[in-house]
Amino acid sequence: MNCVFCNIANGVFSSNTVFENENFRVILDIAPANSGHCLILPKKHAENIFEMSDELVKEAFSLAKRTANKLRESGLADGVNILQNNGEVAGQTVGHFHIHVIPRKENDEVTIKAKTYDLEESEAIRVMSLLKEI
Repeated sequence: MNCVFCNIANGVFSSNTVFENENFRVILDIAPANSGHCLILPKKHAENIFEMSDELVKEAFSLAKRTANKLRESGLADGVNILQNNGEVAGQTVGHFHIHVIPRKENDEVTIKAKTYDLEESEAIRVMSLLKEI
């Protein structure tokens, strides 16, 4: 396997595993944004969310919620960021679906960039109308 996350998820490469089941492995990120930053990795390769079955996507995000709850219960987090990027243009740096669960504390200095826009712009209106069709 050439995919580093496949190798980690399937135990070929070592990791700081915090949870594992038949479909996923949850590990501590080696380059964490904050202490306790976890990655949720499917064992079956999928480059992005578009290649995954609905069932695996549901399980992945359910696992993200459970991970977030454990981080909060442990005192590592007062809140969390749950991030999942699809495609290089969206910030995906490894071509294997994964979810970041980043513990947050007040004044932790973690920065998540967001772009603001004017809802009156025609592109924003078009996007909003498309989302209503979901």
